[in-house]
Amino acid sequence: MFFNTYIAAVGVAVAALSAVSASAGTLDDIKARGYLQCGVSTGLAGFSIPDEKGHWTGFDVDYCRAVAAAVFGSGDKVKFVPLSSKERFTALQSGEIDVLIRNTTWTINRETALGLDFVGVNYYDGQGFMINKKNLEGVTSALQLSGASICVQSGTSTELTLADYFRNNKMEYTPVVFDKFTEVNQAYDAGRCDVYTTDQSSLYGLRLQLKNPEDHVVLPQIISKEPFGPAVRQGDPQWADVVRWTHNALLNAEEFGITQANVDDMLKSDNQDIRRLLGVEQGNTIGKDLGLDNDWVVKIIKATGNYGEIFERNIGQNTPLKISRGINALWTKGGLQYGLPIR
Repeated sequence: MFFNTYIAAVGVAVAALSAVSASAGTLDDIKARGYLQCGVSTGLAGFSIPDEKGHWTGFDVDYCRAVAAAVFGSGDKVKFVPLSSKERFTALQSGEIDVLIRNTTWTINRETALGLDFVGVNYYDGQGFMINKKNLEGVTSALQLSGASICVQSGTSTELTLADYFRNNKMEYTPVVFDKFTEVNQAYDAGRCDVYTTDQSSLYGLRLQLKNPEDHVVLPQIISKEPFGPAVRQGDPQWADVVRWTHNALLNAEEFGITQANVDDMLKSDNQDIRRLLGVEQGNTIGKDLGLDNDWVVKIIKATGNYGEIFERNIGQNTPLKISRGINALWTKGGLQYGLPIR
């Protein structure tokens, strides 16, 4: 028994080392393959969802397209791999996907124990609650939910935060747990629980998919910090840099006012920061240093627009979700989004 356990442990360790080793040269592998493999959710309105023809749209989807554009000059050279919460990390560790961009919270455990590297925060979120106001009449606060039955997805940080919140506030609840995202949605919509908890951004999207959206309300309380961001395998700093600086390029482009519509005109700018970002400054080797073309940022912006354009197109005030920028506004406008300097 001990010997078998030892051999199994060695096998896991060898597999982990092999995955890390295999991750070296990811950019070259992607170029040779001809497309990016990007892990997304199985379907979340506003973030990543396919239409009836299999065409994917959403905030996370556009981030995948931005990375593909940085590498290939086209946002279309990407294969979207829908993953459940339980599948997502294994898919990245095993090399099934090159990058995970899927409403996934950056935590220390996921970097140290799972061998992932998060490269930035592209959406600051927090866990919230949605209720059927007909069933919980008069409830306006999460602190009024003691005794409720709560639908939650297993194997997520959401499940742990829920338990911590109720324990810390000396409240009781009955968890109604499901493995798959779709199962949680169906159970809540069918009335098998009083409350649905997950990231607040997800609740806004899920509400639109319910049979009677007007019967449901998202409570105002946020009970956790959920910084979402793209994740890659550890062991390949070049690939991590490509994804990290794609994120920062999107933010810097918004700050400088560079959009899909005006990026060609901005190539003629006298502003040295803009010229450096767009790769037209004399002697600029930033793109080459990343293993990309010098106009990699131009290609990104032409494919997806800047960060603000991605946000507003998919989840902003003019979409059904109507999510305000809030703390996801640029730092110059009172938010937390801050593009690191590209120079």
